[in-house]
Amino acid sequence: MASEIDRTDLRILRLLQGDGRLSNAEIAKRTNTSPATCHRRTQRLFAEGYVTGVRAHVDPQKVERGALTIVGVVLDRSTPESFAAFEEAISALPFVLDCHLVAGDFDYFLKVRVRDMADFNKLHGEKLIGLPGVRQTRTFFVMKEVVDNAPLDF
Repeated sequence: MASEIDRTDLRILRLLQGDGRLSNAEIAKRTNTSPATCHRRTQRLFAEGYVTGVRAHVDPQKVERGALTIVGVVLDRSTPESFAAFEEAISALPFVLDCHLVAGDFDYFLKVRVRDMADFNKLHGEKLIGLPGVRQTRTFFVMKEVVDNAPLDF
């Protein structure tokens, strides 16, 4: 069970969210705590699931994944079994960055990064439309990323 967090814990979370490479000494300095106290608090925030991971943000252009697409997916049935089968299959596809079950005209929205339109066309034809239960997809090619993976505001 997660314990209550205070203003210092929130400050630690904000600092880590802004730069996951900050040293414990730097976080302690910026939160006006001792290094030992800061380390203990940070470890607790990780242990209690407030921080679920730390990773680098890789420039998609540098690794030939500059084209971002959003794909709306409609399944042929709205049953727990069809959702489960789709979710299991989509989780195994490394080119899918995000998959969200949504309310409205679509069942899922996917965020997919590819090299270019031809690369997406191949993935779509060979992988996406063959997933369990997929009746229809609609693809949106992103023209400009205005806000992407912004830090949480708390």
